[in-house]
Amino acid sequence: MSIKYLVAIPVYNESTHVVDVLRRTREFAEHILAIDDGSTDDTPKLLQKFPGIATIRHETNLGYGQSLIDAFQYSIDHGFDWMITMDCDDQHEPAAIPDFVKAMADDDADIISGSRYLEVMNDNDAPPEDRRSINLRITNMLNDRLGLSITDAFCGFKAHRVSALTKLELTEPGYAMPMQFWPQVVHAGLNVSELPIRLVYNDPNRHFGGELDDPTIRHEHYLSVFEKEMTRLKKSQASSCNKHSESTSKQADRNKQGCCPC
Repeated sequence: MSIKYLVAIPVYNESTHVVDVLRRTREFAEHILAIDDGSTDDTPKLLQKFPGIATIRHETNLGYGQSLIDAFQYSIDHGFDWMITMDCDDQHEPAAIPDFVKAMADDDADIISGSRYLEVMNDNDAPPEDRRSINLRITNMLNDRLGLSITDAFCGFKAHRVSALTKLELTEPGYAMPMQFWPQVVHAGLNVSELPIRLVYNDPNRHFGGELDDPTIRHEHYLSVFEKEMTRLKKSQASSCNKHSESTSKQADRNKQGCCPC
């Protein structure tokens, strides 16, 4: 069975890497979407060198999460079966795309999440200490609170079944979007698997920007977004249960009265 898949790549001021990443991605994907999140360097001009690649342009920087949300909607609107997301900082290797495609064909998951820690690879780079520490703490927390069994909560190299994406209501525009994504994935009953990928850190000095460069603040922000989403989902579930209870009660009254339930 042929699988129609899209590779979506958020891009923000990636003039150093964008040309090489897109050229290599073209070797493994027919359909590619670049989401330019308000780049102020030469990235917009460089994207014009790839007329066969679809683009979404944010006039201002809206955030990594918003770029992914827009890509999700694009994949839904354009009738793709699957969408692969990958970063443009040369830390995700396009050569791994066929591994994701093979996992899609197995058809036993809705989210195939890349993991840099599922297997130890000899050519792995060493991650910055603060990023590995936060990733590990958040991953363990998600597994404990949500019943997941993942090893890499923040890997952006993923394959998503597009029909499953219609069940998500993501609104978090920044780097904390996974803290909204994972609770919604579990709430929607989606199946998750992981795929080992190589751990690549070409530039350990890349930063998040603003106060999120402080690891303590970044960790607290992730937890805050997670707790907010958990509260929202609980309220939503309670509201649905109340509506179902009211509907059942009204239906029982109609049946007692001999009314048609039409």
